[in-house]
Amino acid sequence: MTDARRVPTDADRARWRRYLADERAEAAVYRELAARRGGEEREILLALAAAEGRHEAHWLGLLDGDERGIPRADIRTRTLAALAKRFGSIFVLALAQQAEGRSPYASDPDATAAMAADERIHGEVVRGLAARGRRRLAGTFRAAVFGANDGLVSNLALVLGIGATGVPAPVVLFTGVAGLLAGALSMGAGEFVSVRSQRELLAASAPDPTVREALADVDLDANELALVYRARGMSEAEAADHAALVIARVRAAGAGETSTGALGISAEDDEAVGTAWSAASSSFLFFASGALIPVLPYLLGMSGAAAVAVATVLVGIALLLTGATVGVLSGGSPLQRALRQLAIGLGAAAVTYLLGLAFGTTLG
Repeated sequence: MTDARRVPTDADRARWRRYLADERAEAAVYRELAARRGGEEREILLALAAAEGRHEAHWLGLLDGDERGIPRADIRTRTLAALAKRFGSIFVLALAQQAEGRSPYASDPDATAAMAADERIHGEVVRGLAARGRRRLAGTFRAAVFGANDGLVSNLALVLGIGATGVPAPVVLFTGVAGLLAGALSMGAGEFVSVRSQRELLAASAPDPTVREALADVDLDANELALVYRARGMSEAEAADHAALVIARVRAAGAGETSTGALGISAEDDEAVGTAWSAASSSFLFFASGALIPVLPYLLGMSGAAAVAVATVLVGIALLLTGATVGVLSGGSPLQRALRQLAIGLGAAAVTYLLGLAFGTTLG
């Protein structure tokens, strides 16, 4: 808290006004997100908005209620607010998670320790909300990102490698189109088999809901239900206690018990796996869209070094975008992920280009 003996400077007041503007903008972001959700998520977001309101009141109190000269919120917070109004998506929550982690309150002498703690807790709350969205998105998103990235890198490498041998532009174009179709079909089929197999494995490990019919007649002395919980990782004492509790609940409910969770075991959440068809179609479409980019210069009639340069630049931009997107959704640095994606993609393409040059020289 501000020392009562210290007279605030103009710089202090300017900082408080900036904090006040940011708190108001962050509260608006949470209210916008809450308006697009329901149930528990809506309540959580509104509670976050109310907490930002308490912080706002703190800075307004230091300013003696003087709201003159309140600036606009910083660019990050304004961007969040604009995205929340238009999309209300997982991207906004991921960005909000990063914003909460950058709070300056821990080192600001005019912010209370409770406010600094609030910001850290807010970061974890937003992380939890973002995690829900990531789980819902993970299966299809993984296929989409991997598909687009593979299409960009593999077809750029193919096109540059073949082009470097000195063959005519139509040959390079045909090779690129063939690589697009072959890769997209292969990726789609691979994702379908992978996701279907993973869902079948999860289904095989899930509790059998029909077993609940036997619970009412289980022998309490021999209680073999405890073995189920021991097989799933509980200690002997924990398993015995949990089994007794489950049986008591089932007998108390009687014939009215219809819950599929009567065993007290939650089936592994397979939301993150996605469906086989959605993963396959995402993989096919995104691979095809990524693989199309290196071919565009040749489709437009370009050839030689100009086509190579344009294809490389276009793919480089696309790799930066996909890398930044992964960074935002994963809560990491978008720039770092973007540069990593660019380095890997162009590095692979450079190797095949050099091999193409070597083969072209040999064949020539």
